[in-house]
Amino acid sequence: MDISERLRTAIETSVLCWLATVDADGQPNVSPKEIFCMGAGPNEVLVAEIASPVSKRNISKNPKVCISAVDIFAQKGIKAYGIAALVTPAEPNFAAIVQPLTRMAGPEFNIRAVIRVAVSRVAPILAPSYIIFPERAEEEQRRRAFKTYGVQECQVK
Repeated sequence: MDISERLRTAIETSVLCWLATVDADGQPNVSPKEIFCMGAGPNEVLVAEIASPVSKRNISKNPKVCISAVDIFAQKGIKAYGIAALVTPAEPNFAAIVQPLTRMAGPEFNIRAVIRVAVSRVAPILAPSYIIFPERAEEEQRRRAFKTYGVQECQVK
């Protein structure tokens, strides 16, 4: 699977991602993001900036970022490394870029800017149990995660 497929799969199966940035002094910051999607390019991720003044400030000083997206029940995902750029409402193409995020957010969230990440590489994230018990299939991982976290599976009709 190439970088675009791995990235798309992780972004589309995650309900929350984390955006890691670094400030001018090298201090890391990790911020949860709930509204994000693939962008127009094959290796582009769009993140809604709703309440992230630290992320915005850090990106303006150092655009290198990492997005972590994990399927919490499969207990695996990816780290996507790239360069971020802020797209603000003052830019002429803002309406087109923000549109898929606005569709996801609905009227509840005010998207103040878009963090557009050009992903250059990805690395896997795996729960330690994948390494300790390599014979376990993903379905077994899911079943165990459901049990551990008290999640009851339901049948969809």
